[in-house]
Amino acid sequence: MDIRNYKKVLYSVVLVILFIAIFGAGIWVGVTRIAYHVPQPGTIDFSLFWDAYSKLEQKFVDPSKITDQEIIYGAIAGMTNSLGDPYTDFFNPKQAGEFYQNLSGSFEGIGAEIGIKDGLLTIIAPLKDAPSQKAGLKSGDTILKIDDKDATGMTTTEAVGLIRGAKGTSVTLNIMREDWTSSKDIKIIRSTIQLPAMEWTLKENGVAHIQIYQFNDVLNLEFEKASLEILQSGAKKIVLDLRDNPGGYLGVAQDIAGWFLQKGQVVTIEDFGKDEDPQIYKAEGNSVFADFPVVVLINQGSASASEILAGAIRDNRGAQLVGEKSFGKGSVQEVVDLRGGSFLKITIARWLTPKGDSISEVGLTPDIKVELTEDDFKEQRDAQLERALEIINNLK
Repeated sequence: MDIRNYKKVLYSVVLVILFIAIFGAGIWVGVTRIAYHVPQPGTIDFSLFWDAYSKLEQKFVDPSKITDQEIIYGAIAGMTNSLGDPYTDFFNPKQAGEFYQNLSGSFEGIGAEIGIKDGLLTIIAPLKDAPSQKAGLKSGDTILKIDDKDATGMTTTEAVGLIRGAKGTSVTLNIMREDWTSSKDIKIIRSTIQLPAMEWTLKENGVAHIQIYQFNDVLNLEFEKASLEILQSGAKKIVLDLRDNPGGYLGVAQDIAGWFLQKGQVVTIEDFGKDEDPQIYKAEGNSVFADFPVVVLINQGSASASEILAGAIRDNRGAQLVGEKSFGKGSVQEVVDLRGGSFLKITIARWLTPKGDSISEVGLTPDIKVELTEDDFKEQRDAQLERALEIINNLK
């Protein structure tokens, strides 16, 4: 991403533990602000802050740990956390450096994306063939501890700082799953994460099964290549698989929608609230697959850009969604640079489907609900895909 061009992108906003940094929510990378709103005298009593600071200086058992700069960083982080929005956050210079490094494409970690759901750290999506997936993590798992640290009340930024690490090192997550009676420790060896964009296979009866893993900057090229192969294969129907897809760039999601929608159809609506006019994003592609019958697969790991694409195909074409309710990441963040290399990530808008339904915290409800059981996983049976293929084969 070229920061100088202030390119608007869509990120999962939940930080990817492999440190793809925030794939999935909408982010506008902004510039340093030099104008400040100063509260009127008497509206905020800052003496309380300085009183607390003074008491810490006087009484804390280890004064060497008190540094002015860290106190300020902690105060700003507390200020953002007080808003109760898991996607509005403060990044100190170290965290900011890691964020931009992650955007460059060099990732080491466990290969899973986390977010806050119902106030708890949650696995949004373990990435394909990543250590997290191989260790058995699943979408919807709740993280109770990271090594020996209690994870309840942690922000995603704090959690990422503990979970990320060098290739070959390990981290132990204490995990609770919906159908478990007690939590379990899962040890994961960190590795270098290779991030596939997509793949496709030809199923029986001329059905193309397209799996999109993330909306990154190579997906457009890979999808164009795959589309030629699909057309040459004689496929006439498509199962679009967006399961465990945490999101990516908004522009890429809009481009992919252009293959499935007629030009000019609405892909998503950016709602700023506060009586501001919404921003409407429309399909601008070649509509090659606009007449292909389509069924879309989603699950708890489908977030942000994948929810936008699924919602656009459902609302415009009446396509059925099969699987489980999606994550519900539908807000837009703006990155605002601060002094000294730190920045704020602030929620400024929410994404709506073409029919005006909010995605944020609600998600998409499948038309056909199919949950994978423990037996499905043990026997490596994909009941959701089987159901989608059954439905698509009955469509004309």
